Formats: sequence, C-alpha cells, structure tokens
Amino acid sequence: MTARPAPTASPRKRRSRAERERQILAVAEQVFADEGYQAASMDDIAHRVGLSKPMLYEYFGSKDGLLMACLHRAKQELFDTTTAAAAGANGPDDLLHDCLLAFFRFSDDHAQAWALLRNEAAVPVSSVSSELESIRLQQIGFTAELLRGARPDLDEVRLEAYAESIIGACERLALWRERRPEVTARQATEHLMSLLLPSLGTGA
Repeated sequence: MTARPAPTASPRKRRSRAERERQILAVAEQVFADEGYQAASMDDIAHRVGLSKPMLYEYFGSKDGLLMACLHRAKQELFDTTTAAAAGANGPDDLLHDCLLAFFRFSDDHAQAWALLRNEAAVPVSSVSSELESIRLQQIGFTAELLRGARPDLDEVRLEAYAESIIGACERLALWRERRPEVTARQATEHLMSLLLPSLGTGA
C-alpha cells in the first residue's frame, strides 16, 4: 500500500494593507498612551505587530507620521460617535444630553485614543499639536451646529462662545473623572446638563 504524503500546513493568510494598518494603529495607540510619545519605541511597536522596523517605516514614514495616523483615526472615531448620538436624539435637550454622553463614553471605551487626545503637552511636535487642535475645532464646530438648530436666536459670536465653553467643560470633566473613577459617564453627563441647561434654555 502506497503511503500518502503528509499533509502540508495551510499557508498563513496574508493581511491586506488596510488590515495591517489597522493592526499597527491599534498597537501604536496603546504604546503611545501607555509609555508616552517620547518613550515609545518604533522597535517595540514593530516587534508587537510582527513586522520589521523598516516595514513599519514603509507604512507610516516616521514616528511622527505614525502618531499623526493614530490621531486621525481617533478624530474620525470621536466624530462618528457624536454624530451617531445626534442622529438618534429627540428634541434639543436630548440632543445635548446624548452627545455629551457619547463623548464621555468615548473617553471610557477608547481610553488609549483619549489618552492621546488629552496628552497634548507631552507631544512637542508642531504638526501633531496642530492636529490635536483640529480635533478640538472639529468638535467645537459640530457643537455650534447643534446649538444653531436648538437656539436659532443666538448670533454667531455667542454660538462660538457657547460651543468653546461646552467642549472645554467636557475635556476638564473627563480629566476630573480620571481622579474620580466612581463617576460614571451618565453621571458626568447629568452634572454638566445641570450646569448648561439653565444657561442655554433649550427646553420648550
């Protein structure tokens, strides 16, 4: 009886470039958040992903480029999160509540992304600082549009002032929650709603 040839191992499925980029960004985001930008090592990131360091540079060009890509992804995720919350809201008060809640849940569910967004002082790269500010401006613009729909009587200057104040309050409250982890996202939302509603007067 002729012996059958031993089965060969199935070839390892190669990741597409998009899949590999998502994997790299997830690992890099974790490393940047845990170790800080300055201490983060491209060698370490490449090792964790299972790539050579030259291949990692082929994808993103530099350590700055990799951080920028992480920030771009966080920016899009935050925008998608708050946009989805706005789409499901009923009425001005619910709109404000649901978007605030979405922000605080984002800081919980995407802790690494949030750590990157809030750790501006630790990233002494002008292009990265500009990107961090663009994320803030994106949220301010989004908030101003929400307020414009809820309060059409407000002029542009006051809309901008209110939007800047709301985003600043969200950032500070998210930082405060790091020192008070017992405060849930919903509780933080209620605290801020209690402060904002009397001033905004969005209710019917």
